[in-house]
Amino acid sequence: MSPRAGLTTDAVVSLAIAVVDEAGPEALTLAKVAERAGVAAPSLYKHVKNLADLRRLIDLRVVKEMADTLRTAATGREGEDAVAALADAYRGYLRQYPRRTHALVTAPDETDTELSSATHAVAEVVFAVLRPFGFDHGRAVHATRCIRAAVHGFAGLEASGGFGRPEDVGESFEVLKKMLVQGLASYAEQEPK
Repeated sequence: MSPRAGLTTDAVVSLAIAVVDEAGPEALTLAKVAERAGVAAPSLYKHVKNLADLRRLIDLRVVKEMADTLRTAATGREGEDAVAALADAYRGYLRQYPRRTHALVTAPDETDTELSSATHAVAEVVFAVLRPFGFDHGRAVHATRCIRAAVHGFAGLEASGGFGRPEDVGESFEVLKKMLVQGLASYAEQEPK
């Protein structure tokens, strides 16, 4: 194989994400990415250090995409409408890319400032949506974690076929959103401890 002209780190990440989207994160190898790129595997080392570095770059791309997705969904909305829009956007992303969930579940090493910054950008979108509820920082963190756990958990179960009952899954998600909004309103009314 001869080196492919114009191969960049960004292109390598895109090819790797295609492998993940098709076969899951466990199927990702440098050899598979090199094959898609039309190069020998050692040629990838001009763009990534190793498989762990490539996985980190995938995580970074996915987290940035999620931040953009949530920001777009929340823009121009507030209160219940904004919370519902965030939930819909998060679920929509994971329905479109169910094999990317791994990139959104682990908190990055704080020494990785780039990935930490991207992860914080996701949280900042949610914090902005929660501002009208009047939470202080600590309570906003708790509320953000609950929203994330509920929506990510639902989307993950949905993607893995975890809802086997015949009742409509979309209707169940609408119930979840109502429960989240009601829970946030109730939490906002409680005295901080």
